[in-house]
Amino acid sequence: MSAGRRTVSTRAVVVGALLVSLLLAGVVSLYAASTPDGLTKVSQDQGFAETETEHGAADGPFAGYDAGFVDGDLGGAVAGVAGVLVVLVLGTALTAVVRRRPGAGEPLDQTGP
Repeated sequence: MSAGRRTVSTRAVVVGALLVSLLLAGVVSLYAASTPDGLTKVSQDQGFAETETEHGAADGPFAGYDAGFVDGDLGGAVAGVAGVLVVLVLGTALTAVVRRRPGAGEPLDQTGP
């Protein structure tokens, strides 16, 4: 390491990335366009939008990119923040499972048969 060069810890990078993700999900989502997304627009333009059917999660708490239990414009922000947190929890759990499986730290046998 050269003199005067600062290093940034992994923890600081992870915390910074998490804060940026939460900020984007919670604040920027308030300014998201209310126009249809690309797939919906194409289905309307091509004339098959009327064949759309409801899916099993249509009554869910975050259906339609909105938190139905929150009034006003904050529903999308709450849904975005919840999405970030769900991905964080699932990613952390998956990482923990993969790191703890037997033989995960052992090098592969390169000698062959």
